[in-house]
Amino acid sequence: MIGDVLNQVKETKSASLEIEVGTAFSLCTTSPRHVINHPMMNGFPLAGQVALVTGAGRRIGRVIALALARAGADVVVNYNRSRAEALKTVREINALGVRGVAIRADISKPAQVRAMFRGVEKQFRRLDLLVNNAGIFFPAKWDKLTEEDWDRILGVNLKGPFFCAQAAARIMQRQKRGRIINISSLGGLEAWPSYMHYCASKAGVIMLTRCLAKALAPHVLVNSVAPGSILFPDERSGPWSENVIRTTPLRKAGRPEDIAEMVLYLATRADFITGQVFAVDGGKSIP
Repeated sequence: MIGDVLNQVKETKSASLEIEVGTAFSLCTTSPRHVINHPMMNGFPLAGQVALVTGAGRRIGRVIALALARAGADVVVNYNRSRAEALKTVREINALGVRGVAIRADISKPAQVRAMFRGVEKQFRRLDLLVNNAGIFFPAKWDKLTEEDWDRILGVNLKGPFFCAQAAARIMQRQKRGRIINISSLGGLEAWPSYMHYCASKAGVIMLTRCLAKALAPHVLVNSVAPGSILFPDERSGPWSENVIRTTPLRKAGRPEDIAEMVLYLATRADFITGQVFAVDGGKSIP
């Protein structure tokens, strides 16, 4: 097994990239990519493609990145602060026989976003799929919200996805193919008074999805997945989860895999779908 290689790529003083390049390994003498592309192998609909998932070091982003890797994609794991988790995700991607790369970039900073996508194009010479997953979530009462709160949540949740989509679309338009999947939220469809800044940011992502779908057609498909309440295996059941289950028609919380499966569907099929929002919420958004 060849260890991870740390490569420092300094683009400008305002935007430096730390690229963690994972080298895939296999017991066979043929490279893993050649094995995946073998005509007798099926079940790898993303073989030969490159995906970038923002905020992919942990939680839903990590599950999405691994699902794409299992489908045959080389995966770029973007992270900002979760370096250890991102490198762990890359190692898991490599173990699947595809290539994983971790790139540190704060997506709320357009200069860092541009540098990240230049790094991706330099490493892979292409980009087929962008999953705008990174986001932040915190409560604040209406009379306590500050300008800093607004700038912080809009920077990561709305401005970041736009500039990532802009950079990705420039590559995809040259290829005349590509897909962008924005992870929005049930909060973009419903009013949550204690999270109005978050709801506004995610409602913006939904409208951004629709606008990008029209602007980038016909070569680039743009859709959104709106997760409902997702419960991770290590999260204990309590009043919050019990309330979620009680108010959800399917009487259960969602799993991160539910979101990854919808992303995978939009990434591999759905050739006649663009500009749409798919609520994966157990029916909670039904009027």
